Amino acid sequence: MAVGQKNSLSAAKPETIVTIPPSSPTSDSERAIVLVSGGLDSATCLAIARSEGFACYALSFDYGQRHMAELAAAGRIARSLGAISHRVVHIDLTRICHSALTDPDVTIPQEPDPGIPITYVPARNTIFLAVALGWAETLAARHIFIGVNAIDYSGYPDCRPGFISAFQQTANLGTKAGIEGHGFTIHTPLIEMGKADIIGKGLDLGVDFSATVSCYQADEAGNACGVCDACRLRRAGFQAAGVTDPTRYRAPKN
Repeated sequence: MAVGQKNSLSAAKPETIVTIPPSSPTSDSERAIVLVSGGLDSATCLAIARSEGFACYALSFDYGQRHMAELAAAGRIARSLGAISHRVVHIDLTRICHSALTDPDVTIPQEPDPGIPITYVPARNTIFLAVALGWAETLAARHIFIGVNAIDYSGYPDCRPGFISAFQQTANLGTKAGIEGHGFTIHTPLIEMGKADIIGKGLDLGVDFSATVSCYQADEAGNACGVCDACRLRRAGFQAAGVTDPTRYRAPKN
């Protein structure tokens, strides 16, 4: 439930602030910003952060992606996994970033592409982490969690360990908190895990994967296409984990 609004990073829409009262932080809980996209990986990442005792502040982005089903899923995940609050920040990347995820006229590939695929959104994780860093510094939080993965992934350069390490160094060089000795840690608990292991970890921590949406071109109800790279990786992960895939797939077109 929305309890307030602030100026957005895009003039077109306000920032959505969703507060979830039942999970108020205890005095000894360290705060952490957790990026929550609505997908399988970010849900598991949030569950891990909570299991490690962090008071979690969920952060999502309406960046001009093809569908809003993943943001609805992000809200469900934040509530079910006990986030203190959930903020959706609006940044219109369609104005500056060309990608199949932001341009509906570009076809989503149905087979893996060699190299970096057209679904890559230029500098997306750099932008998202920078916003997370700003919120973290404001909250005096010293931890940021992001569910990037460099094993079962689409080859995006901003999901690799080298990028994360460089961003953490930038965060600690370019903030007041950092230069005053209150540095930040970027946590990537999934970065070296296969999809099946991520699913197993999430199930152990009580993640309801039926509430998540991974598909690049899901419909408004969150039903997945079943053929994009995200669907392929997700389906293979459930098969490898030996558990039932709870994903709702659309009926194929004749």
